Amino acid sequence: MKKLDESEIIKIFQKGLSTKKFESEDVEILNFGQSKIIAKTDTMVESTDIPYKMKLSDAARKSVVACVSDFASKGVKPKYGIISVNLPKTISYSKIKEIVSGFKKACREFDISIVGGDTNEGKEIVFTVCLFGITDKIITRKDSKVGDLIFVTGPFGYTYAGLDMLLGKKKGKGSFVKKAINSVINPKPRLDFGLKNKKYFSSSMDSSDGLSTTLIEMSNQSKKKFVIDKIPALKDLKEFARDYKINLDKMIFNGGEEYEIVFTASPKNKKTIEKSAKILKIPILEIGYVSSGKGVFVSRDDKLIQVKDFGWSHFK
Repeated sequence: MKKLDESEIIKIFQKGLSTKKFESEDVEILNFGQSKIIAKTDTMVESTDIPYKMKLSDAARKSVVACVSDFASKGVKPKYGIISVNLPKTISYSKIKEIVSGFKKACREFDISIVGGDTNEGKEIVFTVCLFGITDKIITRKDSKVGDLIFVTGPFGYTYAGLDMLLGKKKGKGSFVKKAINSVINPKPRLDFGLKNKKYFSSSMDSSDGLSTTLIEMSNQSKKKFVIDKIPALKDLKEFARDYKINLDKMIFNGGEEYEIVFTASPKNKKTIEKSAKILKIPILEIGYVSSGKGVFVSRDDKLIQVKDFGWSHFK
């Protein structure tokens, strides 16, 4: 029997449940007159998503962040949430209080009201979060134009290093260790930046499944070629990759869980976007441009090297 991957399983559900052609997007869109109700759900499972050194409060907050980041990429403010939890029957009072504190911190941070949920018993901890918001328009993944610039709202690769450190596979030096681990346990979705700059985006997507996955999905939906001529890696990450003999491209393109916004925009809006990013203290990076054609390529030594999708996927 063929082993199914995540994308194949999703297609089976889409074919079985959808009455119209399905188009993949960061959020679900429900039309009510002139308004659109925006919804997003995400699940965090203890055995696959929570490193054993991670506090449950951080895990609970991160399960909310995963949804907030998708809202950020669409330029929509999440307002309400439903949280369901699966807990082992042996869980202690103190651990439940810790989980609650993490959810509470996230809701205060992003001004979200929790209106309900569900509690169940199982063998391991599972958090399922669903957020809702209202808007008249979202930024899609598919509307990039030839000549647009490609931006990201921060550098990539730290989560790859941080997860290895949490799992005890790698060590590091001083401040880099703290920076890398913090990127995993305390991610910062770019909600304010997305809300304030959505009108300048031609397309956008949350990067949490990995930069390669994100760029390829945007390129495919836009039916355009994406050329990356600046790798979004800072000096300390490059040094870490060199010291531990790790392929830098693998860290940058295939790590995942960065929760950054990847977006395209017209060159005429570049200065306005950079000014806004500076005010909000968001370290945006211009990484490439959109051209006619198809596929995602890294420009290196006057050659175009095609980027393959090796981002995060369940059931690998």
